[in-house]
Amino acid sequence: MPMDSFNKKALAFMEKTKRSPGFICRKIWKVGRDDPRRAIHALKVGFSLTLVSLLYLMEPLFKGVGQNAIWAVMTVVVVLEFTAGATLCKGLNRGFGTLLAASLAFIFEFIAREYGKVFRAVFIGASIFLIGTSTTFLRFFPKIKKNYDYGVVIFLLTFNLITVSSYRVDDILKLAKGRTYMIGIGSGICILMSLFIFPNWSGEDLHNNTITKIEGLAKSIEACVTEYFNVEEPNSDIDETMEDPIYENYKAVLDSKSTDETLALHASWEPRHSVHCHKFPCQQYVKLGGVLRHFGYGVVALHGSLQTEIRTPISIRLLFKDPCIRLASEVTKALMELSGSIRNRRQCSPENITEQIHQALQDLDTALKSQPRLFLGTNSPYNTPKMLAMLTTTAKQKFEHHLSNMNTDSSSERKPKGVSDQTEKRVLRPTLSKLAITSLEFSEALPIAAFVALLVELVARLDFVIEEVEKLGRVACFKEFKHAGDVVVDVERRMKTEINVSSFATGE
Repeated sequence: MPMDSFNKKALAFMEKTKRSPGFICRKIWKVGRDDPRRAIHALKVGFSLTLVSLLYLMEPLFKGVGQNAIWAVMTVVVVLEFTAGATLCKGLNRGFGTLLAASLAFIFEFIAREYGKVFRAVFIGASIFLIGTSTTFLRFFPKIKKNYDYGVVIFLLTFNLITVSSYRVDDILKLAKGRTYMIGIGSGICILMSLFIFPNWSGEDLHNNTITKIEGLAKSIEACVTEYFNVEEPNSDIDETMEDPIYENYKAVLDSKSTDETLALHASWEPRHSVHCHKFPCQQYVKLGGVLRHFGYGVVALHGSLQTEIRTPISIRLLFKDPCIRLASEVTKALMELSGSIRNRRQCSPENITEQIHQALQDLDTALKSQPRLFLGTNSPYNTPKMLAMLTTTAKQKFEHHLSNMNTDSSSERKPKGVSDQTEKRVLRPTLSKLAITSLEFSEALPIAAFVALLVELVARLDFVIEEVEKLGRVACFKEFKHAGDVVVDVERRMKTEINVSSFATGE
């Protein structure tokens, strides 16, 4: 038996080994196909590393720079990022941090050189303690941490390396100059490659991510409403949240906070590269991302209503199918209109977006009022004392019937050994709660009422999204929204003509 088990594992391992080359190739192809810029960036990094390696490979260059050439290679590996903003942020931080650290280390060495070796050692130790303590404390400031943390770390590292090395090296100026030059060369190559060779802009990524998030929310709402009013009942026992396309559409919105802030930070370092050279409103995109997350939480709740324990019968759901689908369709259209305005960099028209939504809300309100028996309220004309007493008696009878059936079933079965009464109560309590809810007359209307309330809540939250998109259009200097001029003029002329004709006919 152990031998058979070993043979099976060996065969399974061989099968996986045979399939692994094809799996790896498909994975590589998928990563490159999802974003072709990744392959271009990899080529840029390889070319940059080859370029700085010439400082080592070519004898004349190596004689000029010596072992300091390794700092250029390290700089390219660390600094060259995917987007131009990230490369500029790290490159400039590294360059200025190195230059400032080298200058300060040279000044301290110039002061300590005039005295003896013992004083020099004490002075170097004291300066390292002072600079290390103050620099580390400086990193706790939010603005420094957000924008210049990498530069502060490089400053601290370079200062310590040069200062400690100066105790054993005679020509500290040559050491500082060589290291600064190499880091400057590496940073310069990275910046040139990022800005002029197929540049990837952080601002464009933030812009496109915002569009994708809005469209994902629109698809999720449409899919939720379609599935809710589907005639076939979904299987609630199978939890496939991670593979659910609805979840995949709004997942990017919920996880976007850190990504948006990082892209906005890097975009603030980028030069103005657009045609009109307008300043990129990175912080407005971050605010819009926050509003989209607030809207996305409502979509999460709407998605959760598809998997409720208490379900409204399909016959009742069909009563409100058309107005709910129309309202969801109008919200989806509004979101797609907003994403289109951002994509085309033109301002949106809130009046045109919300006009049809208000009409859909009125239709939904009319549909709800047409079925007052499902939603008994304190002000309902059907909420008479006689009806309330009847509903209370019926609910009580149903609940007692459920309890008697449960007691009969439980008494007919033997209690297993080792099972206490407390454990039995823990097992039965959720069932009792569900029976208590389903025994109520209005329990059938509760899920549809919650679903409709969440749908209306999304309409209320949509106003905040429209407001932020409108602000973004103004701050980013998007093209102004223009109505179709001919249509507006024709409508006005037609109205005036009708008014004049009616006035003439009545003799006024």
